[in-house]
Amino acid sequence: MRSITRLSLVVATALTLLLPLGAQDSFAEFEKKVTEFTLDNGMKFLIVERHNAPVVSFYTYADVGSVQEVKGITGMAHMFEHMAFKGTRKVGTKNWLEEKNSLDRVDRAFMALRAERDKGDKADKAKLEALQKDFDAAQEGAGQFVVQNEFGKLIDGAGGRGLNASTHSDKTDYYFSLPSNAAELWFYLESERFLNPVLREFYKEAGVVREERRMRTESNPIGKMVEEFLATAYKAHPYGEPGIGHMSDLESFTRIEAEAFFDKYYMASNITCVIAGDIDPKRARALAEAYFGRLPKRAKPEPLRITEPKQQVERRLTLKAQSQPWVLIGYHKPAATHPDGPIYDAIGSLLSEGRSSRMYRRLVTEKKIVAGAGGFPDFPGEKYPALFFFYGAANPGKTNAEVEKAMSDEIEDLKKTLVSKEELDGVKRRARSSIINSLSSNTSIGMTLSKFQVLTGDWRNVFRYLDQLNKVTPEDIQRVARETFIDTNRTVGYVEPAKPAAN
Repeated sequence: MRSITRLSLVVATALTLLLPLGAQDSFAEFEKKVTEFTLDNGMKFLIVERHNAPVVSFYTYADVGSVQEVKGITGMAHMFEHMAFKGTRKVGTKNWLEEKNSLDRVDRAFMALRAERDKGDKADKAKLEALQKDFDAAQEGAGQFVVQNEFGKLIDGAGGRGLNASTHSDKTDYYFSLPSNAAELWFYLESERFLNPVLREFYKEAGVVREERRMRTESNPIGKMVEEFLATAYKAHPYGEPGIGHMSDLESFTRIEAEAFFDKYYMASNITCVIAGDIDPKRARALAEAYFGRLPKRAKPEPLRITEPKQQVERRLTLKAQSQPWVLIGYHKPAATHPDGPIYDAIGSLLSEGRSSRMYRRLVTEKKIVAGAGGFPDFPGEKYPALFFFYGAANPGKTNAEVEKAMSDEIEDLKKTLVSKEELDGVKRRARSSIINSLSSNTSIGMTLSKFQVLTGDWRNVFRYLDQLNKVTPEDIQRVARETFIDTNRTVGYVEPAKPAAN
């Protein structure tokens, strides 16, 4: 459950942007530190000057995630995230031309193996064994040309820190920091891996991802329930597909399909970069044009046309597992960019954000029905209509039915009784208290500005969002709760303890 409440993550982080900028206490002053430009090929850059330390952080937001996948290639967005660190035609190889021929041999060997394997019961076992040996030999041959982790070593050697990436439903992001006098290295490496990526060791890395799936999903009751829950809540939209991918896809998709996925979504016009720290905007622009200007100009891919049909019946599922009892409840809601987005965030804060929320205070602290409870209003993503998601883990001696009733009572109370002005003001104060209790970083600036730039079309909406939140009234809360939290719009999942198998 990597998603967290937009109010706690986005708003609080956005507010803290003002702190490290000393006397800057207004949007107008912050805006003076931001330079934005778009290259001729459509690639967007935001440069945020922060000269308090000789460090600069780079955050790349690729507007592609698991939501772009279809059955047959589920898990591909995550797979490409892994591949993006394998290097390029110049980085990570001893001899690219020879390696290219070897990679082609690996592809041919894998597809021959897959074709025989796909015959199922009719597959020739002796032939499968021979094809597997051919495939292993081809991989070993290609591996002779690989310079392991050269991409990361170059960054480490220049004093870089925090090299990482993550794949989400709506995006894939890449980020790290460098001393400001080594900034040009980022422009070279990042542009190279989007201009000439080499998906070396693809099938070995697919094995790593399969093991990741086994650990996070197949051997984890909550991971397994979340996957089943989303598949039940969604009938059409790809938010219902597992971001890690189906095992059969992870076993069968190819490097050729991965290259096609990259070509379709990783064009310059689909990438936004935020550079924050000790860097001159004019120099940053010159370097961006020199390096990223090499990426070809292509139009952004078409947005998803598929929409989730309106849910008209309550959906329920139960998973038997070696686990304590858990309850998951989800209600369909509009995308985060909907005009009611700030209202949903306020509801999330009231009901399920942190120890001061109603569910935690009443169910965990006072009634002691659950060991933990929470939720967030945008699961599994923000770009498209998602779920308002709640969860609770039953205390010993308590049943899932009791937990569900207690959670539902809190939701119903929001529909029946107006929230007091004092409680709603507390939501707004908690957002602002994050200015005092949190510290910002260059990377958090990159994360926040890029998200608002891509999702809303303007990074400045970070600050306009605060005005929208301030305007939320108790009547708004009640209206949205009544529209959303209805039985026919919800999916309920139980994790029930399985009885030990008899010896």
